[in-house]
Amino acid sequence: MQRYIEKFIRYLEIEKNYSPHTVLNYRLDLEGFKGFLGEALLENVDYLTLRKYLAMVKEKNLSVRTIARRLSTLRSFFKFLTREGHLKTNPTLSLSSPKQEKHLPVFLTEDEATKLIEAVVAKDERALRDKAVLETFYSTGIRISELTGLKVDDIDFIGSVVKVLGKGKKERIVPIGEQAIRAIRNYLEKRKKQSEALFLNKSGKRMTVRGIRNLVQKYVLIASMKHGVSPHTLRHSFATHLLNRGADLRSVQELLGHVNLSTTQIYTHLTTERLKSVYDKAHPRA
Repeated sequence: MQRYIEKFIRYLEIEKNYSPHTVLNYRLDLEGFKGFLGEALLENVDYLTLRKYLAMVKEKNLSVRTIARRLSTLRSFFKFLTREGHLKTNPTLSLSSPKQEKHLPVFLTEDEATKLIEAVVAKDERALRDKAVLETFYSTGIRISELTGLKVDDIDFIGSVVKVLGKGKKERIVPIGEQAIRAIRNYLEKRKKQSEALFLNKSGKRMTVRGIRNLVQKYVLIASMKHGVSPHTLRHSFATHLLNRGADLRSVQELLGHVNLSTTQIYTHLTTERLKSVYDKAHPRA
C-alpha cells in the first residue's frame, strides 16, 4: 500500500498543487488507514472493511469534522487509484458522510474591529508592524497563511490591491483599503532590515503563523476583547461586514478565495440573524 500512497501524494503535490500542510494531513490519514489494514491487501478492501475502519475511528471519540476529513481522504485516494487503473472498483462510493454541525463563525462588530486595531500605539518599528498586520488582516480578509506569505512586491501601493497566493497555490488579486496601505508604508519606512518578506519578526525573518497569532492575542488582551478572538476572527469580520453593507455573496466568495459558494454561504446565516434582530426590534407586530 505504501507504493500507492506515495503515488497519490506526488499527485497531490504536483498536479493538485496542494499546500505542504494539506498534503501532510492526507499522508497521516492514509498512514493510519494502512496501520488498520495491517497485512490485508488494498485490492481486498470493500464496503465492510471501510465500515469497520470508521467504527474504529469513532471509538477514539474524534470529532465529526475529523472523521469526515478521514473519510474524504479515503474517497480521494480510492478515486485516484480507480482512475489510474490500479483498482477495478471504488469501495467508497456507497459510503455516506457523517452529518456535520454548522457552527456560525465568531466575528467582531465594526466598533470592536476598530477598537482592536486602535489598541496599537504605533511609535516604534514593532508597533508600526503590528498596526500594519491588523489593518491588512481586516482590510483584505486573507488567511493567516496568506498574510505570512506576503512579499513587499505583492502590494500595489498605487492601485491599492494585493497579490495573494492562496490554497492550491492559486493567485488572486484582493483590494486593500487606504488605511491599511498607509500603515504598511509607515512600517516599511521605519523598518531597518531589508527583505522581500512584508512582515518580519524581531530576528529580521519572515513572521510565522504562531507569531501572528501571538500578535493578535496581545492586542485582544490590551483592548479587553472577548475570549476566542483569533486571526481568523478578523477574516470572518471582514466577510460579515461586507455583506452587512450590501456586498453580494459571489464578490465576497472571490475576495475570500473560496472555491465553492457553499463555503461562503455560512456568512449569510450571520446577516440573516442580524436582519431578524432588526425586524424584531423595529416591527410593531414582530
